[in-house]
Amino acid sequence: MFRLTQNDQVKCCRSAALQRLGAGNFLIVLLWLLTGCGLENRLLFHPTTAIARTPRDVGLDYLDLYFTTADNVRLNGWFIPHPQASATMIWFHGNAGNIGDRVDNIKLLHDKTRISIFIFDYRGYGRSPGSSSETTTYIDGDAAMNFVRTQLQVESKNLLIFGRSLGAAVAAEMATRHGSRAVILESPFASISDMAKIVLPALPIGPLLSAKFDVIDKVGKITAPLLVLHGDQDEIIPFEQGQRVFAAARQPKQFYPIKGAGHNDTFIAGGDGYYERLKNFIETSR
Repeated sequence: MFRLTQNDQVKCCRSAALQRLGAGNFLIVLLWLLTGCGLENRLLFHPTTAIARTPRDVGLDYLDLYFTTADNVRLNGWFIPHPQASATMIWFHGNAGNIGDRVDNIKLLHDKTRISIFIFDYRGYGRSPGSSSETTTYIDGDAAMNFVRTQLQVESKNLLIFGRSLGAAVAAEMATRHGSRAVILESPFASISDMAKIVLPALPIGPLLSAKFDVIDKVGKITAPLLVLHGDQDEIIPFEQGQRVFAAARQPKQFYPIKGAGHNDTFIAGGDGYYERLKNFIETSR
């Protein structure tokens, strides 16, 4: 999640003057690096633009769609219908890659839970232009929610809000703004500040970050049925983060530990039990 590329280092950290600064100026310089050099969003968002695969590559029919945000950015997404679907899931993906990297997961989820899926790219990802921040992910999320309701004509009672990793934070925010049948948060973190302490325990950067993605605060405001899932071997966002999110949520809520799963293989490591839990939760949340 917090990653500094070599190019970023060359642009923002090569100055010999930095080496001469005393410890008393360290936090000032760090704040400048995060804001003035735009490192914060580089640390949080790792988009790719090339779409390597589509649902058609795994035998799924889909619609390649575009919709426009309130600030006039044109975003790209896919709608994958299921002929027996009782609900439509809007999927908020994580901070890396793009929708093309989720094709295998889309196939399994579509077939095993028998739901329709709408997944889209935030600005800067795939064929969606621009660059992302916490604020813009919420703008993009609102636009996606409105598009699914108005253009795909999905009623709130048939709408599932799903987010994984950083996408769980966006999904949680959307669940406080929009009605839905149920909300599913997979591999969530408590907040960006919490993750900063985990990833960089020796550097007090949490208070300096403008992005909050405060999932703990958001889940306490969600009124729809909530399912939190987390791999018990997650090497990126510790399992305890998901437990904290669950503890902060109001009822009705469920927690499902995905045994043996890391951060990026939940949909594989979870096996049939993972999909059965999802399917049961969706069906009983009517």
